[in-house]
Amino acid sequence: MTDTVINMQAVCRFYEMGNQQVKALDNINISFQRSEYVAIMGPSGSGKSTLMNIIGCLDTPSSGTYELNGKNVAELDDDELARIRNQEVGFVFQTFNLLPRLNCLRNVELPLIYAGIDAEERSARALEALQKVGLGDRITHKPSELSGGQIQRVAIARALINNPSLILADEPTGNLDTTTSRDIMGIFSELSKAGNTIILITHEEDIASHCRRIVRLRDGRIESDKSH
Repeated sequence: MTDTVINMQAVCRFYEMGNQQVKALDNINISFQRSEYVAIMGPSGSGKSTLMNIIGCLDTPSSGTYELNGKNVAELDDDELARIRNQEVGFVFQTFNLLPRLNCLRNVELPLIYAGIDAEERSARALEALQKVGLGDRITHKPSELSGGQIQRVAIARALINNPSLILADEPTGNLDTTTSRDIMGIFSELSKAGNTIILITHEEDIASHCRRIVRLRDGRIESDKSH
């Protein structure tokens, strides 16, 4: 198995807006290795969200190549892309995206239902994932019975459930206070040390400082790429 999880070569993404062609990404060349902990930063309109959508197989490049675990994403059909989104990529969003009527355990199980895993194994794996984020005692609680930080922990547990190649977090602390944000970043740090590959989209310098590599975008191009 290669250590390169993501490899992008000359990736561009254009959008047609009326008679104009807007270039959201312009000749992106970048790779990410297994177990890396990376922040992608940039001002509004820099291409962060477009890059995240392509990495997460929610969008495809207009030109160039994107390989995820050695597979050229452009050559995959819709079913294969859906499988990758469910099994290879764990998503954590600013808005949490939990189902309010389901308790923590059931919310975390959802990707396993789509993957066709039987009920007993689903429950066991969901419990293990919740224990990893410190919520083993909250499995029967619904999102309305949890704090913002606890809800985000549930979302992280759900992202972990399929042992994905990559955890993709989009402004994961955007709706949280400073103390809770620090706790969530602590969880990501522990997951990184355990060997998970984590790519974090953020506009906050203090959040990015937790990561070991910071990629800065401007006007759809990579402005800088530094490890620290």
